[in-house]
Amino acid sequence: MKENKQLRDVYDAIADPTRRRLIRLLADGDELPLHELTVHFQMGRTAVSKHLTILKEAGLVTDRKVGRETRFRLNAAPLREIQDWVAFYSKFWSTNMLRLNKLLEEEED
Repeated sequence: MKENKQLRDVYDAIADPTRRRLIRLLADGDELPLHELTVHFQMGRTAVSKHLTILKEAGLVTDRKVGRETRFRLNAAPLREIQDWVAFYSKFWSTNMLRLNKLLEEEED
C-alpha cells in the first residue's frame, strides 16, 4: 500500500500569491491541464509547473495523465488545517472584543 505523505508544509505552499491563485483557479472542481492554467499568469509553463509541484508536495493538488497531457485538480482537504488555525484566532479575537465592549460599557456607567 502506498503511503500519502506530505513533503511540504501547507502554510509554506499557500504563502505565495501565484500558488493561491492556482488554488482559486482549480477550486471550481474542474481538472485543468497546464496550458490552461498558464494563460492566467505572466510566466512560462515551467514556472507554473514548479508552483504546481509545490502545491502537489503539500497535498493540495493531484494530477493524472490523460494521453500526453497532465491534468491538475484541487484537493482542499489539507486546507482544513489552516481553517482550524484561523477559527481558533477568530474565536480569540471575538472573545477579546466582547471583553473590551463590556469594559467600555462599565466605564460609561
